[in-house]
Parts: sequence; structure tokens; C-alpha cells
Amino acid sequence: MELRHYHMISWVAERYSIHPQTLRLYEREGLLTPNRSVGNTRLYDDPTCERLEFILALTRDLGVNLAGVEVILNMKDTVDALESEVERLAGMLQRELMNRGMTPREYALATRPESGLVPGDEE
Repeated sequence: MELRHYHMISWVAERYSIHPQTLRLYEREGLLTPNRSVGNTRLYDDPTCERLEFILALTRDLGVNLAGVEVILNMKDTVDALESEVERLAGMLQRELMNRGMTPREYALATRPESGLVPGDEE
């Protein structure tokens, strides 16, 4: 099991030279989702801090406003999800090829429409 490190809002604010109210604003806007302790204290883990670094690069370095940040983060999240899905499907394909005793090259050749092995666009 992976050990996670959590930081309180004061540490994050100081580390990234950002006001705690700005962190709260990012949370209200849905840009950041810190974890919460039993006592409801905000706890920022490493992935949340990495997301904050990305937000700060967009706002500080590129001058992107919060609406733009939201759009970019949504696109990034979509791309990340699609990459995960591609990896999952590639793994499934690899396992299926192994079950059939085929290499990826053999599969590619066998599934070409001109091979006649797979129903294709017959005229």
C-alpha cells in the first residue's frame, strides 16, 4: 500500500507563496479537492499539490483566468481518462493475443481486410 503525505493549508500556502483564501477559492470553484481530516481540516496530498502547481503555472506564468483554468483542467482530466482507457484496452488486446498464440504483427496482418480472414467491405 502506498503511503500518502498530507499537508495542511498553512504549509501549502507558504510552500507555494499563495494566500490560504486563494486555496479556499480554488476549492469552491472545483479546481482543487483537498481531503478532509476527521476534524474537517483540509489536507493536501501530493497529487493535489501537483494539480495546484499546474493551476499556478497557468495563472501566474501564462495569465490564464479561472474560467480558462477550469476548461483546461477538464480537458486534461478527459485526456488522462482516455489514456487510462487506451492502456486498459491495450492490455486486454495483449492478453487476447497471448491466449490465441499470436504476436501483435500476426494479428495486424490477419485483421487486414485484404487478408480475407475478417469480414470487411465486400463488394
